[in-house]
Amino acid sequence: MTLRNDPTARFLMCRPEHFAVSYSINPWMDPRRWARDAGAHAAAEREWAALHRTLLALGAAVELVQPVAGLPDLVFTANAAVVLDGKALLVRFRHQERQREEGHFETAFRALQAHGLIDAVRKLPKDLVLEGAGDCVWDARRNLFWMGYGPRSKESAARVVEETFGQDVVALELADPRFYHMDTALAALPGGEVMYLPGAFTAAGRAAIRERVAPRERIEIAIADGHRLAANTVALGNTLIMSGCGRRLRAELGGRGYKVVTTPLPSFLRSGGSAFCLTLRLDRRSVPVSALADAAAVA
Repeated sequence: MTLRNDPTARFLMCRPEHFAVSYSINPWMDPRRWARDAGAHAAAEREWAALHRTLLALGAAVELVQPVAGLPDLVFTANAAVVLDGKALLVRFRHQERQREEGHFETAFRALQAHGLIDAVRKLPKDLVLEGAGDCVWDARRNLFWMGYGPRSKESAARVVEETFGQDVVALELADPRFYHMDTALAALPGGEVMYLPGAFTAAGRAAIRERVAPRERIEIAIADGHRLAANTVALGNTLIMSGCGRRLRAELGGRGYKVVTTPLPSFLRSGGSAFCLTLRLDRRSVPVSALADAAAVA
């Protein structure tokens, strides 16, 4: 693991040295098509490097997990853990193909803890499945996690997340197998907006979003941007980093004061992942309830 001092945002990433689409655990993955493409791996390395450079140029620091042969999806570090307030709740994967990643991510977090970058590392009970920040998207405006369940994570894991972090969890069932993790379907933006793909959720899930997010703060993604995994965005201040963004969505985000930076990641879309999947924010902090109340009073 490579460690750097960082004054601002800090992310965990893993170089795509062994990345490939070598099995299929979601509708995006086609191992035969990948195998026929002689330039696929080199393209993935270029795309990952561009994302990495973009984060560094924006002032972020990046810690690196060591790549491991035979673990092609280790590159998707968002799945490594749920991280907030210096605490990490480690992943437990549903599919056998990814379960060997768990020990390597635990080693990485123990190293982060030894260097003072993480305060506590915890494990899920053995009977629960929760695939890290991929299914637990932190909403800093509302001081809650939007948690996806169904395709990968278990709804009952919400209780452990609440107990670990002392924060509310809104568990929403994911209804479309193409959007199998919450981070493929919903992004909580720094200004308080929630950007989401309505069709990825059940009617009950859409109702839960409407209940908690005011109309002016809802940004509904069209299916074309859903297919670009536009919700799988990394936010740094008012900059949103994503693989692709249609004109209408770009205009709406620009009108709200955001700068959209596109760094194309088509190789990783072939595995069902994009910018958020390739990163894990390590420095997120919750806001005391009193501070939220004060902000609401001012508004």
